[in-house]
Amino acid sequence: MNYGTIKRTDVANGEGVRVSLFVSGCRNCCKGCFNAETWDFMFGKPFTKETEDELLSLLAPGYIAGLSVLGGEPFEEENQRMLLPFLARVRETVPQKTIWCYTGYVYDKDLKPENGRKHCEATDGLLALIDVLVDGPYVEAQRDISLAFRGSRNQRILRLR
Repeated sequence: MNYGTIKRTDVANGEGVRVSLFVSGCRNCCKGCFNAETWDFMFGKPFTKETEDELLSLLAPGYIAGLSVLGGEPFEEENQRMLLPFLARVRETVPQKTIWCYTGYVYDKDLKPENGRKHCEATDGLLALIDVLVDGPYVEAQRDISLAFRGSRNQRILRLR
């Protein structure tokens, strides 16, 4: 897995001051996407053990509320498989921090075991580690800048834990 960027202090992608990881690779390709360069799975840098260590270090200060994972698309199967052990490590190392994840897929349609088109062997474990899932594709016709933590009205904020 590659990643496009890491934001050390982010207040736009979840509650409180957060560290945000933008993974690379997305097959949704939403019209009007603010981060289209991350559609390419090869964009950015390789996600390594050193990247994980850096993120854990950035999550350590008390003023950091947690980690947000965006994209690209975290729920592409390739990305799920890489994120699962990393998010387990985050949960173990800083259990008091929250994990937010953004996906252009729909939780009850695409990520469920029963015919979910993005469900794989890593999905259930990944979802179990996530506190808040923001789901649904960005729909340019439903863009609403007044919404907290979302870009379009169809997107939902789901508290999973």
